[in-house]
Amino acid sequence: MSPYLAAEDLSMFGTDPWWLVVIKAVFCFAFLMVTVLFSIVWERKVVAWMQLRIGPNRHGPWGMLQSLADGIKLMLKEDVIVKRADKAVYVLAPIVAAIPAFMAIAVIPFGPAGNEISIFGHRTAMQLTDLPIAMLFILAVASVGIYGIVLAGWSSGSTYPLLGGLRSCAQMISYEIAMGAAFASVFLYSGSMSTSEIVAQQDDRWYIVLLPVSFILYIVTMVGETNRAPFDMPESEGDLVGGFNTEYSSIKFAMFMLAEYVNMVTVSAVATTLFLGGWRAPWPISTFWEGANHGWWPLLWFVVKVQLLLFFFIWLRGTLPRVRYDQLMKLGWKVLIPVSLVWLMLVATVRALRNENYGFSDIALYIGGGVLVLLLLSFLVDMYRDKGAKDADQPVDQPADTGAAFDPMAGGFPVPPLPGQAVPPVPRRRPRRERELIVSGGPDTHSDGSVDGSTDGKEASDG
Repeated sequence: MSPYLAAEDLSMFGTDPWWLVVIKAVFCFAFLMVTVLFSIVWERKVVAWMQLRIGPNRHGPWGMLQSLADGIKLMLKEDVIVKRADKAVYVLAPIVAAIPAFMAIAVIPFGPAGNEISIFGHRTAMQLTDLPIAMLFILAVASVGIYGIVLAGWSSGSTYPLLGGLRSCAQMISYEIAMGAAFASVFLYSGSMSTSEIVAQQDDRWYIVLLPVSFILYIVTMVGETNRAPFDMPESEGDLVGGFNTEYSSIKFAMFMLAEYVNMVTVSAVATTLFLGGWRAPWPISTFWEGANHGWWPLLWFVVKVQLLLFFFIWLRGTLPRVRYDQLMKLGWKVLIPVSLVWLMLVATVRALRNENYGFSDIALYIGGGVLVLLLLSFLVDMYRDKGAKDADQPVDQPADTGAAFDPMAGGFPVPPLPGQAVPPVPRRRPRRERELIVSGGPDTHSDGSVDGSTDGKEASDG
């Protein structure tokens, strides 16, 4: 148990004078804004380095003021509101997307929960506030932010923004389930939903070591939650022009960009708090330096961990291509959710056995036996399913033929087949050798689409 917080005692929060609360709130806001300005330049620099380019190098020393110049430029651009837009919702959507992104940082601890620092003579904690259900508060405000994206796509009065908003909504719903299950594993192990208590429980060992699967699940889901590459389907310029923000310009477009990068900082701070020891110094430093977790030093360790996770975001963007939307949904529903639920049940079983004072060897024996039984059942199910598929007249992967012809163009635009319908076979052109024989004087010269016996230049030259 942590020496700073022996129990879930949050009485030290809510006792600061109003001016100190204002200072803390301004610090949280400034921390997010400065981190966003730095992250934009850092991202452009790192991606340019990966792609053997120069990157921004004009505004400020080493181009470090490039993001500030971009923000000023966006504010001075013409603010256009399209005719078909629902004006009130259209203007409100960027605000709804940006404000919740700033709210989650209020319960993130930058340092120990005790009165560790002094500000103008007042001892206070390096955290704006804390709640017994602080992690549920973070989930709640993150869920509210999706309304801004959905409303932006709907209110624009255009097809592509609407599709981008719907994509983002489906993506957030799909990945928040696995994220919640990853959080639940931490709640079971720490016995609390308070962020300061979760960090205090990582005194001897970080949860990235105890709950590695939960950490991996959260890393994947946080990329999906922030709509970042390779999961940036709501903004896919290849098929949606720009996604939900296509019809936005000037300061409203800048607010969407600000919300995206603030969300990146927020989810990185949550990952640091839950799995990387929060404000605690890394293992080699904390062993030989007793003051590493006192004073203002915890703020340094927290910022370093957050920046490493932001570099992970940038690394993914510069490395991986965008996935298809069906692959995105398959990963969320068929991989992440089942794995997160199974892992959650496993963690709950281990915690229950530990509460009953079972030894480590007994727990490993029970868990290993359960895994072997599941693997055996899975093998038997797959074996009988494959045998049934071979014996059946109709292959399993082919839809049953209902006898009704399916025309994908019946409605004027192509639609996919429903279950039980089969797409008619696509007509194929003759092999190239047969076409060469026809062009060279065969009797079926006109059957290949030529007019008056003529062919295209390539086939004529080949003949």
